[in-house]
Amino acid sequence: MLVSLEGLDGSGKTTVWESLQETYPEAVFTREPTESWYGDAVSRSISADDADPLAELFLYTADHADHLSRVVRPALADGNLVISDRYSDSRYAYQGATLADSEIDDPVAYVQSIHEPFTHTPALTIYLDIDPETAAERSGKTNKFEQSEYLKRVQQNYERLIDATPERFVRVDASQSPDKVLADVRAQLDAVL
Repeated sequence: MLVSLEGLDGSGKTTVWESLQETYPEAVFTREPTESWYGDAVSRSISADDADPLAELFLYTADHADHLSRVVRPALADGNLVISDRYSDSRYAYQGATLADSEIDDPVAYVQSIHEPFTHTPALTIYLDIDPETAAERSGKTNKFEQSEYLKRVQQNYERLIDATPERFVRVDASQSPDKVLADVRAQLDAVL
């Protein structure tokens, strides 16, 4: 089973992901961007304020394709639980926001159409819900994706994704204490597993 953790930068995804490793030591823990050379290219684009949004989308997409072939599909084929810190929904929400001012009519649908032929949809997506202003403060506003105005567009895209497939998403209030957030996530995972 593939489970993804999603949410705005600063929502606590990585903290939850790291803590879950103690609870589910037999699971395969992974993340996007990956630590491959594709992921390195993505990380470089994140720090480049002048990166072309469309080129950046395809860097992320290449990293996702490699992640699927190298980690996710083999782990699922072996019958493992896979828990990913960010996955394709991050692409839809973030790159959809980045391309909002482009010539593409519906950026979220465009990004989804690129992924549809090859991606593997998570069985469960835990969405750590937090307002964009708090997310920007928590994340430190260290790059172009951590600004509150940008995160508002990302949040709108996440809401669109949740509305489209509500049976896959579980919302957890990420404004709670870290211990409470982790307890809620564990309860949701335990119920499904």
